[in-house]
Amino acid sequence: MASTHAAAARRRRALGPAPSLTGPASDVHPVLRRASAPPAALELLAQARAGLDEAAHLDTPNERYATAHLAALRTAAAVLAARGRPELSPRRRQRIRSAWEVLPEIAPELTEWSALFASGAARRARAEAGIQGAATVRDADDLLRDVAMFLRLVERMLVLQPVLPQPRMEPPDAG
Repeated sequence: MASTHAAAARRRRALGPAPSLTGPASDVHPVLRRASAPPAALELLAQARAGLDEAAHLDTPNERYATAHLAALRTAAAVLAARGRPELSPRRRQRIRSAWEVLPEIAPELTEWSALFASGAARRARAEAGIQGAATVRDADDLLRDVAMFLRLVERMLVLQPVLPQPRMEPPDAG
């Protein structure tokens, strides 16, 4: 009886993938396809793109900086809308956290971007308040470039998702 089970297991293994002569399946390059990002996330990305375009045409550095930073915030909100889940534990619900605090938990690959934009939040507040010199021309230009790169990265992350071949699973042994 034991030999019958062993023979059946060998037959099942024979149906699985053959070993590759050219390397492991991890060498396969992903194929990009459109993902199904929620409509709210797509709308936020569109608003971020429009805000970035608007910021590029504004004259004063304070307005350009504040508008570009808002575009970054909308981009982060799109990630949270696509990937975020409501926090259910009462411990986390006690204080309101900024998108820049939550983003690294939802999308760890965006942690450095989150830190960059969080560091500019106080400058954005000063710029929105109209404080003279809150943002220089250089500050606004640098932020515009950073937000444009962040937006492209997030658009690619949410709208185009890599699809890798799925490994074949061996059926579990019966018995």
